[in-house]
Amino acid sequence: MRGGGHTGLGVVTALFVLAVDQASKYWILYVLHLADIRQVPLLPVLDLTMVWNRGVTFGLLNGFGAWSHLALAALALAVVVAIAVWLHRAESALVAVALGAIAGGAVGNVIDRLRYGAVVDFIHAHVGEWSWYVFNIADAAIVCGVAALVLDGLWPRRATRSRLRVPDPAAKEAPHAENH
Repeated sequence: MRGGGHTGLGVVTALFVLAVDQASKYWILYVLHLADIRQVPLLPVLDLTMVWNRGVTFGLLNGFGAWSHLALAALALAVVVAIAVWLHRAESALVAVALGAIAGGAVGNVIDRLRYGAVVDFIHAHVGEWSWYVFNIADAAIVCGVAALVLDGLWPRRATRSRLRVPDPAAKEAPHAENH
């Protein structure tokens, strides 16, 4: 199966997400020093709250031993390789951007696991007593990428001649030899 030439767009998206994610984490750790101050209220519904996530998404699988961060990093890198193959075959810009966002976010969190042994999470949304999990830019990119892939899968495809194998009306039929 041949892709639609959107690989470059996906790669640029991945690099952009990775750069923004890592820059935000650098700022959180080394400029704001959120690890020391723990929390900064921004809005009535949004705080910067320092969390070292040793599990996977939303802290799942947290606490599986000293080597779990390396196993999770290896698993994430394997997923990124699979996404790269999928990206090469992407037939739309939406799919390429979605895959790039997922890959860039995954690599950003892998860098954290290898560098710190945990992922740097710091965005905390809440309303009253309700509180969402603390997350980061990489997590948001992954969730948005997955949502875009789901939406893309739900949208009906426009039929094309090549998919339906409909002959091109502009192509001329070869003249038939008539035997008399």
